[in-house]
Amino acid sequence: MRLRDWDQNLKIRLAGESVVNITFWMFFPFLAIYFTDSFGKSTAGLLLILSQVVSCAANLLGGYYADKYGRKRMMVLSAFAQGAAFTVFAFSSSPWLDSALLGFVCFTVVSMFGAVYWPASQAMIADVVEEKDRSDVFAIFYTSTNIAVVIGPIIGGIFFADYRFALLLMAGVLNLVLGIVLHYKITETAPVSKMQESGQASNWISVLGDQLKDYKVIMNDRIFLLFIIAGVLVGQTFMQLDLLFPVYINEVVTDQPLLQFGNWSYVVESTKAFGLVLAENGLLVAIFTITVTRWMSKYKERNVFIISSFIYAASVLLFSQTSWIWGLLLAMLVFTLAELMTAGIQQGFISELAPADKRGKYYAAASLRYTFSKMIAPLSIPMSAWVGYTWTFFFISLLAILSGVIYYRLFVKFEQRKMETAPKW
Repeated sequence: MRLRDWDQNLKIRLAGESVVNITFWMFFPFLAIYFTDSFGKSTAGLLLILSQVVSCAANLLGGYYADKYGRKRMMVLSAFAQGAAFTVFAFSSSPWLDSALLGFVCFTVVSMFGAVYWPASQAMIADVVEEKDRSDVFAIFYTSTNIAVVIGPIIGGIFFADYRFALLLMAGVLNLVLGIVLHYKITETAPVSKMQESGQASNWISVLGDQLKDYKVIMNDRIFLLFIIAGVLVGQTFMQLDLLFPVYINEVVTDQPLLQFGNWSYVVESTKAFGLVLAENGLLVAIFTITVTRWMSKYKERNVFIISSFIYAASVLLFSQTSWIWGLLLAMLVFTLAELMTAGIQQGFISELAPADKRGKYYAAASLRYTFSKMIAPLSIPMSAWVGYTWTFFFISLLAILSGVIYYRLFVKFEQRKMETAPKW
């Protein structure tokens, strides 16, 4: 599907979200280091878990309201809320105020409304794109995010330590601008019949309770439940990209030459090393997402998911065995291959299972893979203080292998279901 054939909503979102994401990634990868330095490993890990518990509840509400009141309304609300939170975060780390605790509260608000934004944004894509083209469209949005991952960390590695206030303030302003653009320039795509069922608004506690009941019904689908469990386990691997990896590199990487010719050398320090490794991930994803997605579409989904989990496990073990910058770059190459293998096809798999009038709920339920992963993944930071980096990385790799086993079981059941529901001639 060519970009010029896209729905106007998606064109506007792609441009606006790309700009916002670049600013976001200028500072986001370094927040784990910032909170660890401010609170210590154990406290920082527990606080990050707390922020993701809040995000989990917000994710449930976001999926509900995306179906009930519309994709556009939830996206606009989320963009404004994130803009306000980023602005306060900026002033909590400014020449006039230095409060890491207030910064953490703002980060929690950003995470919460990011969790609200996500199911609505994914459901909008499914609303306006035919099933045969969805993997490509999801892959392009994924690519745009990773272009930001290339540019943002490189700039952030240079400016974050000394210009944190300016970077956070810029993120706040751009999110507010995005909210204005979404409000005036995009249209609603949710099925009208579903939105008309909204009636009077309930309080958020009753909505959350009702939503948990709805998700209980969804989770009774054993295939979907296995998909969530496997996603949470393998998520303990890729969630470390902005949690354990920056802390690990910050501690173990010493100043060392990246390139050297005669008497000339380009030396990288720990902060720049992490920015470089993260930028490598973003660059590879930006260049190869669509190509690898189309390549993987030629193979059975079962094999792609299983092999991806095993490659994730191998990449984590590689990370744990080196503090050499080129060794870290090699480990990230392997890590990125695992990431790219499932980047596009997993969203298409969800859309196969989701009825049109419940897409928001299904995407919100599926995104619990990431929400629960984010909720559990910060444990790796205090774990590294308790048992050391080697054992922490080893445990994470075991979880990735276990996810591959669960994916195998999932697809055995999936094939059985297809055979049972296939028309009998």
